[in-house]
Amino acid sequence: MIILFIAFMIIGWAVQSKLKSKFKKYSATPLSSGMSGKEVAEKMLTDHGITQVRVISTPGKLTDHYNPKDMTVNLSPEVYEGRNISAAAVAAHECGHAVQHATAYKWLQMRSQMVPVVSVSSKMLNFIFLAGMFGMGILHIFTMDMVILAVIFFQAMITLFSVITLPVEYDASHRAIAWLEHADVAQQHEIEGANDALKWAARTYLVSAIAAITYLAYYVLMFLGNRD
Repeated sequence: MIILFIAFMIIGWAVQSKLKSKFKKYSATPLSSGMSGKEVAEKMLTDHGITQVRVISTPGKLTDHYNPKDMTVNLSPEVYEGRNISAAAVAAHECGHAVQHATAYKWLQMRSQMVPVVSVSSKMLNFIFLAGMFGMGILHIFTMDMVILAVIFFQAMITLFSVITLPVEYDASHRAIAWLEHADVAQQHEIEGANDALKWAARTYLVSAIAAITYLAYYVLMFLGNRD
């Protein structure tokens, strides 16, 4: 298990490093239209007939997200104010989630419904691992099979969430690029750069999903092996 964890840490680090280098590269490339991330987001929302969603700036770095609860597209300062390819790509991607919400995209709805379940599952997994690591007596009232089954259940919820996240993120990027191609916001070479950056962003979710599936398979095999 430790080997798997380290392996995915290395893979995740490699993908994140590549992603950061891509965004750094395209952050240094001005957008020919001169539009800021805020302006790009507002135009994309308007072009899709979405008037109830606000575009706001949120503190931090890589904090960009769409919040379906208060219907806001939250952009980090460098994206909100940025007038480059990276800012346009991120702004359009987050608006892609707003479009998904407005059109009742089923995968986004499923992911949103799973958020509370995944939150509880993550907390329970952490508790079980910490209890096992520090020898907390509470686990002794359960058999090993019961503990492993609990781990499998909670990991299955996390895995399902990770898998459902994939079509949500890829679709948001697809919507973003499709809109950029017809919105007179960027030239073709700029759109290609935005697409390149978003592809690497999506790969971080792909690595997370593969890792979750691998961990789940490991726990299932552990359970089956413990019964032999």
